[in-house]
Amino acid sequence: MTGREEVPIRVRGLNHWFGVGEAAKQALYDIDLEIGRGTLTVLMGASGSGKTTLLTLIGCLRHVQDGNIQLLGRELAGAEEAELVRMRQRVGFIFQAHNLHDSLTAMQNCRMGLEVHGPAAMRFWQEACAELLTLLGLGERLDYLPGNLSGGQKQRVAVARALIGNPDIVFADEPTAALDRETGLQVVRMLKALGQARGTTTLMVTHDTRIMDLADRILTLEDGRLVGDEWTVTP
Repeated sequence: MTGREEVPIRVRGLNHWFGVGEAAKQALYDIDLEIGRGTLTVLMGASGSGKTTLLTLIGCLRHVQDGNIQLLGRELAGAEEAELVRMRQRVGFIFQAHNLHDSLTAMQNCRMGLEVHGPAAMRFWQEACAELLTLLGLGERLDYLPGNLSGGQKQRVAVARALIGNPDIVFADEPTAALDRETGLQVVRMLKALGQARGTTTLMVTHDTRIMDLADRILTLEDGRLVGDEWTVTP
C-alpha cells in the first residue's frame, strides 16, 4: 500500500504499563501492527491479555506511553488533548456496556453520535437516526427509553449511535455479547458491508466464535504480546 491514509491504523513498538514505579505492571509488549482500510479485523485472546488496552490506545481513549500509533495518518504519541478530541470525531465506539443515557429515547441516544460533528450534521438527524434504528430492527421502539428496552435492544441503539456519524474507523469491544445469534450476525454483517461500501475500518475485540467467518483478519494477543495474525481473505 502507498499513502498514509490508506493504512488507517499503524502501530510501531507499542508498550504500555499500569501503575508507576516498582508497582508498574506491563500490559503490552512491543506491538507492531498495520490494519488496512475497509477491513474487519477481530482481536482475540484470554481475559487480561491486553485486548481492550490495545483497543483503547488506538482509539484515543488512553495516552500513548511508549511507541507510536498513527491513526488516519496522525501521530497519537505526544498529541495534545485537542488533537485527540478531533481524532475521536472520526471514529465510532461500540462497547459491551451500552452506556446509554437513561433519560433519553433511542432516537435521542442515537443523535448523540452526530452532535460532535456540529450543526450541519444535525440538520436531518431525525430521518437519519430513524432509518438506521429501523435497519437494526428498532423501528417500533424509536421513542422508547432504555429502561423499556431489552439488553439486546439497548446494544443495538449503542451500535446505531456509533455508526450514525459515518466514522472512518469503528472500535468495538465485545459488541455482540448481549445479542442473540441472529442479531449479533446482523450487526457484524453491517460493519463488514460498511467496509466494502464506504471503506470503514473495524477493529473488534470479541470471544464470539459465531462471527469468525465474517472477519477478514484475526489477531491473537497473549500476555500482552501479539502471537497470531491470520488472514481469512487474501489481503
